[in-house]
Amino acid sequence: MEKEFTADALRVRVYRTRAGMGAAAAADIEAAVLEVLAEKDFCNMIFAAAPSQNEVLAGLAGSKTIDWARIRAFHMDEYLGLSPDAPQGFANFLRRALFDRVPLGEVRCLDCAAEPEAECRRYAALLAEYPPDITVMGIGENGHIAFNDPHEARFDDPAAVKAVTLDEVCRMQQVHDGCFPRLSDVPRMALTLTVPALTAAKRVFCVVPAASKARAVRDTVTGPVSEACPASVLRHHENAVLYLDADSASLL
Repeated sequence: MEKEFTADALRVRVYRTRAGMGAAAAADIEAAVLEVLAEKDFCNMIFAAAPSQNEVLAGLAGSKTIDWARIRAFHMDEYLGLSPDAPQGFANFLRRALFDRVPLGEVRCLDCAAEPEAECRRYAALLAEYPPDITVMGIGENGHIAFNDPHEARFDDPAAVKAVTLDEVCRMQQVHDGCFPRLSDVPRMALTLTVPALTAAKRVFCVVPAASKARAVRDTVTGPVSEACPASVLRHHENAVLYLDADSASLL
């Protein structure tokens, strides 16, 4: 680790390399899971799906100590309008990266083919029944967490899951990440866990590599705590850690 500091309540850890960042985050998440499982039969976890999470998910998939049969996995957002087997689907991404690589006890995914409002109610009921212990997330180029883009984010959102429209910065990020060839191919709507649903977890691990995220990281850490940068809400979480590499921390 190159340096560590706090921004309000948020702990910020900067690593020289993306690989080092991912490995450290995976080790810390593994330790947190073991703490939960020492107290409860199941650990409820919410996972982000994005190339930025590749290293941390690979690290978790290689864990030799997590009892995966006692993990209940959720994911935090999903496109509307894609076919259920589309490779860009976030549930499918997580299946490839983690869910099909370890013997999870339960996997509860958002259904992009269901009627959106009914699916929001179904998934919110699951989150109420199984309150999250750990959220593993990233930050988008526009500062979003999950698909809570600035124009949709509400720190006091009464819903746990909702349908949202995606802004152009968010949609272009999917092109930059290589998930879609053109902006016109990126869906305009999605389902997302809201800001309160994501931050309800007792522990939040936010993993953010790459120069493309440097401005969002700067705004998260040094700007006002505001829905204009949804990730800034993490500065008020009592147990959140932000993991950066040298590129994403370059504007701090």
